[in-house]
Amino acid sequence: MKPTNQLREAYGDDIILYDDREQSVVYKLLAEFRLGDQGYAVLQHERAKKEDEPEIFRVTPGEDGELELETIDDDDEWENVSELYDEMTFPQDDVL
Repeated sequence: MKPTNQLREAYGDDIILYDDREQSVVYKLLAEFRLGDQGYAVLQHERAKKEDEPEIFRVTPGEDGELELETIDDDDEWENVSELYDEMTFPQDDVL
């Protein structure tokens, strides 16, 4: 896993997405990283509480070259990326 800054450099710390009713929703960009050849972004809804889980998206280049966020539909991929983000955010101590 390698940290990246592509989204942050392009859009800053706030990412605006649109829900299914075409309403804009502001998310905070918590982290972005590459795992192999695939990029991922971890976003937190600005109104979310601290204990709410952040959302994880796949980052892909669009046809026009702009970065796009995609929902991760594959459960195994989502679980793998989620666990890696948790390890990055909450490192485990090997000493008991």
